[in-house]
Formats: sequence, structure tokens, C-alpha cells
Amino acid sequence: MSITNKLKRDHMCGELRKEDVGKTVTIMGWVAKARDLGGLIFIDLRDTTGICQIVVRDENPDIFKIAQGLKSEYVIGVRGVLFERESKNKNIPTGDVELIVEEIKVFDEAKTPPIYIKDDDNVSDEMRLKYRYLDLRKSNLQKNLKIRAKAAKIVRDYLDEYSFVEVETPFLNKPTPEGARDYLVPSRINKGKFYALPQSPQLMKQLLMVAGMDRYYQIVKCFRDEDLRANRQPEFTQIDMEMSFADQEDIMELNEGLLSRVFKEILDVDLPRPFPRMSYQDAMENYGSDKPDLRFGFLITDISEIVKDSEFKVFAAANEKGSSVRGINLGEYQKDFSRKKVDALEKFAKTHGAKGMAWIRVKEGEVQSPIAKFLSEKELEGICNAFGNNENDLILLISDKDSTVFETLSALRHEAASKLDLIDEKAMAVSWIVNFPMFEYDEEENRYVAKHHPFTMPMEEDLELLDQSPEKVRAKAYDIVINGDEIGGGSIRINNSSLQNEIFKLLKLSKEDIEEKFGFFVEALQYGTPPHGGLAYGFDRMCMLLTGSDNIKDVIAFPKTQSATDLLTNAPGSVNEIQLEELNLEINKINE
Repeated sequence: MSITNKLKRDHMCGELRKEDVGKTVTIMGWVAKARDLGGLIFIDLRDTTGICQIVVRDENPDIFKIAQGLKSEYVIGVRGVLFERESKNKNIPTGDVELIVEEIKVFDEAKTPPIYIKDDDNVSDEMRLKYRYLDLRKSNLQKNLKIRAKAAKIVRDYLDEYSFVEVETPFLNKPTPEGARDYLVPSRINKGKFYALPQSPQLMKQLLMVAGMDRYYQIVKCFRDEDLRANRQPEFTQIDMEMSFADQEDIMELNEGLLSRVFKEILDVDLPRPFPRMSYQDAMENYGSDKPDLRFGFLITDISEIVKDSEFKVFAAANEKGSSVRGINLGEYQKDFSRKKVDALEKFAKTHGAKGMAWIRVKEGEVQSPIAKFLSEKELEGICNAFGNNENDLILLISDKDSTVFETLSALRHEAASKLDLIDEKAMAVSWIVNFPMFEYDEEENRYVAKHHPFTMPMEEDLELLDQSPEKVRAKAYDIVINGDEIGGGSIRINNSSLQNEIFKLLKLSKEDIEEKFGFFVEALQYGTPPHGGLAYGFDRMCMLLTGSDNIKDVIAFPKTQSATDLLTNAPGSVNEIQLEELNLEINKINE
């Protein structure tokens, strides 16, 4: 029931201010809260801009009766005069004013929602995703999506200034090896054959450089069918770009400008330029990660040489190829770690693959450690000297394969900094990581695989190492890291078909595989390819930083769970037999 059908919105709820007092305005939205005080009904009306208090008096019985029937999440429109509030609410921007209702219309009624529409509710993730359209009514999520939209606009405006052309590349591509597992799409017309959804537009953007587009970008969906971890989604968004006749310095300088503008316009944060740079080797040696968090210390120290002849069997890794003994020093903070807390750190280390964790505490110059009795005086002195030989230290040591040592110590330094409240959540510690290895050895497949992707250009001075020592070849690759998250990465690409074929062969791709999977691309490289390179940002991760969120689902409108399911629509779902027959597919019986 309504008093009029002619209401037309002329203001948003969250825009009304004290200077608007006296105006007749019409606002529309959802009932966030209603309070009936007898002769007065106070209603908080919410839209995407905020909340405005409206007041319905019993002077008009018809309007008052409608207002008495309003419940949470009813959708209504009201028209009235704006007054200054006697009892002001300093917690909301519209807290100085209230709307005295003269006309009202109920657009739709609402059932009691299964989740509260408030930012600080404690509802489970499952419920939030199942009723995502209700979850998205919350102001914090709407704010996040607006920041995401603003960031995308800033990116587009910036790249337009630098003569980039936005080009859409296809979603239905040819399946290719390397990288993560593809999402496959069966073809109905070409029976028995499949498309693959793009993990990235890598080959297409390189072909655009071959085509002479010079500068390309797009904000694009990408897909990877892989085991999901926290803050990883099966479909994600990239800011993708490519430049012809550009070297690594050109691309890094342009992107420093891009990131600086995004962070300045959204957060009013000035990123330092030029951004600091760190080699991949230094990142791994000092931080245990190629995406180091630079907001705190606790750098890694290698003591393998000191303990290589030790009789302490736990340190035997010091003599094994590809293994080492390394540690971090919590220094003066040792007083904050009781024996119980140190034991908790050891348990934490084991969750990252370590077999155990040795520790040495130096308190006012006196050494305390359960492993001290297994070490010679020279070894113990050497270890303490390596970590600074301070009056107060707490040294945590891991002995294992390098990969395990690095992963564990990287996690330990972050865990310790977190426990000590040393991480400045408002800081933006940014760095380029450069000089990546071109290849890494995959023991399961018994072959080298590309560290980034097989289209990356090796360093010219390392080309002669391709045949004999591929593990020593460095790539013209670069990642941009902020606060321990890789938010972007790229490389200079191979623009020569002979070199590209050589890389494919080193990766043990047969001639038939190369022709089947990449024949079109290798042929394209034979028709005059400019030197080119590019970079792609993980736009979702960037938006997490911009919004201060620690959950990637908070910056994606309709995210999926860690099991790659959509609780809102119940995707993925089954298909009927007719559809399967059209696609020439048959489902094997699945054991429940």
C-alpha cells in the first residue's frame, strides 16, 4: 500500500547534510532499523551511500500505519522535509539531520534475512557466500567494490595517457602444457576436442606485439584449475600489459608511475620512487622468500660452513648438496619468548615441513640451549658470532633441504613479528625482485621447468650456459612485491623463433609437442617480431592492499570457496544426458 506512486528519487541517503536543512527531498532504500515510540517511528534508511534517519509522525494516520508495518530490509521510498536533529549522531555523516516523512511508498516487502546486514556480524563464511547478495548490502563490502572500481579506472586512465590500447583476447583457447592445470571446455561442433580457458593472455598479447599494436593492456579474467589455498580463487583478475621496443627499465619505470598513482589517489600514500630492488638470490638468502615482507627484520643467516664438521647429527644437512643450516635471531625480543612460547614456535615450524627447530638463547652473555652439549666451544662461539654476538639473543635454527629451510624460516620470521606486534599494517613496503633463475629442476618429472614461463628471455650473458648449466641461467624477469605479497610480475619475452625452440627443447618438449601446442606461435615469431615485454598484476591482491582486507573474498563480488564451489548458485552442477551426448562425453561412475 502507498500514498502515492509518483515518488522519484532526487537524493541519496548518505549525501544529506546540515546545509540541506529545509529542502524537500525524496530518498529510497532499505529499512536498516525501525523503532516505534508510540506517536513517533524512527527509521534508519540505507542505500549504497549510507544511512539517513527518517521520522514518521502519527499526524497522518495512513502514512503512520504503513510505517508501523515496516520491517528490516523492506524496500521503500519517502518524501519529506529535512530538519536538523535535536539529538545528533556523530558516528554517521548524516547524523546532524533527519527527514520528516510526508509521503511513503513500499516497493517490496522482505522476509527476515538469514544473516544480519551489518559489518561486524559473526556469521560463517559459508552463510555469507550462500547469501552473497545479502552480504553485499554491507557497507564495508560495498566500499571495497567501489575502491576496486576506482582502481580500475585509475589504471585505464594512466595507461591511456601512455598510448596503451585496450584489446580483448579470447577466452576459448587451445590447451597448452606448462603452468597450472587448464579448465577445459568441450566443443560440441568439433567432437572430441576441447578449448581451454586462459591461465593468462600470454601468447595472445605477444601476438599483438607481432601484429604491431605496440602497447596493449586489458583488465581480464584468468582461470587456473589448481588446488586452492587461502586467498586463491579458481578465477581471478589480471591487469595485463605488453610493450614493444621496451627494455626492463622502461617497463619498471612505467609501472612505478602506475602504482604510485593508484596508491596516492586511493590511499593518499606516497610510494618511494624509484622502488628498491633486490635480486632473487638476496631475497631467498636473507628472507627465505622471493616475495619478502620488508616491514620488519629477522634476516636469515647461513651457518652451514660453521657446523659442516659438527658431530651433532641434526646439522648433517650442512654437508649435503642443496641443503643447509640457517637461522634467524630474535635478538632483544628473546625476553618475550618463554620456553613454552619457543616450543610453540617449533610446532609452528613443523607445520611448514621442518623436522624440528634448534634454538640458542643468550641471556646477559650466558648461553642457554638444549643443543649446547652437542656442540664444540668453537662451533657455539662461531654460531653466536654469526648472529652478532649480542648480550641478549634468541637464535632459531633449521637444518634441512634449502627449500624447506627457506620456507620455514620465512614463515617463522613472520610469525615472530606478528606475535611481537612489529608489523605496521599501514606501511607499504614495496620492492622489485629481479634476476630470477630461468629454470628450476622438477625431480618428479626429471626435467627442468620454467621458473616463470617458457617465453621469458634469458640474460644475454647467460645464453652460453643453456647447454651445459641451465640452472645458472638468469631470466629477464621481475616481480613487484608489497608487504610480502607478489602483486605483479613480468619479463622481457623471447622474440626469436630459434631461441624459443631451443628453450622448448631444453624443457624436454618433443618436436611434435612444440608443433601441436605452439606451432602457430613459433611460426608467428618468424615474420618479424619486435623486442617486447610486459607485466601482469594480480588485481584482486592489489585491491586487498588498497582496502586493508586480509581476505581475497572481500574484494570479489561473487567468490568461490577453497573447494572451487559457488555456494550461491551451487556451481559446479550436473548436466543432463542430452547435453553429454551432444558433447560426445560420458561420465564415469563416481564412488560416493
